[in-house]
Amino acid sequence: MEATTTPQEQMMPAQPQKEHEWLQKMVGEWTYETEANMGSDQPSETFSGTETVRSLGGLWIIAEGQGEMCAEGEEMTSVLTLGYDPQKQKYVGTWIGSMMTFLWVYEGELDVAERVLTLNVEGPAMTGSGMTQYKDVHEFKSDDLRVLASHVQGDDGQWHQFVTVTYRRK
Repeated sequence: MEATTTPQEQMMPAQPQKEHEWLQKMVGEWTYETEANMGSDQPSETFSGTETVRSLGGLWIIAEGQGEMCAEGEEMTSVLTLGYDPQKQKYVGTWIGSMMTFLWVYEGELDVAERVLTLNVEGPAMTGSGMTQYKDVHEFKSDDLRVLASHVQGDDGQWHQFVTVTYRRK
């Protein structure tokens, strides 16, 4: 059931709801370790970096990441925005990275236990041809440890995990 919010109401100052408050758990300074497996014919790669997450009005979080992009030490910068849209009753967000021109636009839901946020997105296929479905699963293991698992939907319709990022609060 969608909320009945008018466009004018959406422009009025909003008060954070419990869904917005959940996002505030991400605020802080983090270090991360990434393990990427881009295909069965390629070895896994591990790299690291840092992330600074800040709140925007208690309604949004902005996560700015910096670190290695590959085993050769190539640097990357990324920006993730996440919020909650009461009209859609969904979490929404975007992701951009210094290594690509595609704007990733997320929509997703929090699980009943309020530990796992699953964000769905359509993006460029890793094959270099066309678009495909992805999902990013953010899970809080504790207040100071969270894990992001990125999955891509294969031609067989099955989800295949290709990246795991482990974040530790500084």
